[in-house]
Amino acid sequence: MNKYNHGDTIDLDVKSVAADGSFTGYASTFGNTDRGGDVVMPGSFTKSLQKYPAARVKLLWQHDTSEPVGVWTSLVEDSKGLKAEGQLLLETARGREAHALMKAGALDGLSIGFRTIKDEVDRKSGVRRLHEIELREVSLVTFPMNEDATITGVKSNTNSFRALVEAINSARAHFKG
Repeated sequence: MNKYNHGDTIDLDVKSVAADGSFTGYASTFGNTDRGGDVVMPGSFTKSLQKYPAARVKLLWQHDTSEPVGVWTSLVEDSKGLKAEGQLLLETARGREAHALMKAGALDGLSIGFRTIKDEVDRKSGVRRLHEIELREVSLVTFPMNEDATITGVKSNTNSFRALVEAINSARAHFKG
């Protein structure tokens, strides 16, 4: 078994990346089989998040431990999955590159890197159910494993009048179309 598995992912919506590099969504969703045959089960992150809260989980570029691109500001397990809020570090070259690629839609996924603590394999289907994992990183990736986790919104600084007007105009355009 690999030391770290690259399982569940999140697809990023181009409109969901804020100008300041912040974004929110689900880094993992429960109950669906990813392309690697893993199913993350509810409660699988509970112990890990107690030991490794968001500030200790790394936000990496393509699972490369030498390429951090930001920080996780919040990781919370809810009934849907692992809800995540991240902040790209735009002061770094890789952070700016990641931001540009995400905004253009060229980079559209996240993948968790973890160590399996408790799992079970269904011998008939070959599906592995992950009941407890140690989450160490969540990476921006080109090819995500889990197609069911999606971005849910944008965390941005609405103190800026310009940002607020843009958000309102975007919402109006969305509802008209």
